[in-house]
Amino acid sequence: MPMPDASRTVLGLIAIAALLGGAGTAAANGSSALRYQLDPRQSDVAARVNFFGLASKTARFPKVSGGIELVPARLDTIRMDVTLDASALEAGDPLTLERLKGENFFDVARHPTVRFSGRRMTMTGPATAIVEGDLTARGVTRPVALDVSFAEPPASASGREPIRFSAQTRIDRTDFGMEAYRLIVGKTVTITIKAQMVPG
Repeated sequence: MPMPDASRTVLGLIAIAALLGGAGTAAANGSSALRYQLDPRQSDVAARVNFFGLASKTARFPKVSGGIELVPARLDTIRMDVTLDASALEAGDPLTLERLKGENFFDVARHPTVRFSGRRMTMTGPATAIVEGDLTARGVTRPVALDVSFAEPPASASGREPIRFSAQTRIDRTDFGMEAYRLIVGKTVTITIKAQMVPG
C-alpha cells in the first residue's frame, strides 16, 4: 500500500533531524577531522650542526608548505606533512651555502625538497607530544620523532583558530648520505620547526 504523503514528509523530517543530531554529536565529541594549512609567513625551519666542535652553522628554509589533520578526541591518529624547498635554503655565507646545496649534502639539483610526514602522536602532557613519522632528504627516507610543544592543548582545537607549535628533532646526517667533511662538520643535525597552522 503506498505511504500517504503526510507520512513520507514526517519520516523525511525525522531522518533529517537524525542526521543533524548525529553531526552535532560528532562535533561535540571532537570526532570530526580538523584540517589546517601551514602559514609560511608565520613559520620557520632551521637546521644546525656543529662546526669544528667549537661553533655551529645554521641553515634556514624560508619556503615551507604543508598541513595537519587531527581529531581532538583521537590525537594519536594525527597526519602531519611539512615540505621544505631545499633549493631555497639560506646559510650564513656563500661558501657554506654552496656546499649545503651541493651533491655532498642536500644535492638540491636532484633532490629539491625535504619532507616530514607524521603518522602518529603520543601526548606527553596537555600541550606536549612526540610525533613519529618519516623524514625524506636527499632521496633517503628514515624514521624520526619530533618533540612537539603546542601553544594550546590540541585536544581543545575547534577548527576555527590557528594551531601554533614548535618542534625539534636530531638526525645523523650520514644516515641520509651526507658523509663529507667528517673532521670539520658534526654528524648530528638539530632541526627546529616553529609553525602556525591555519584552518583550511
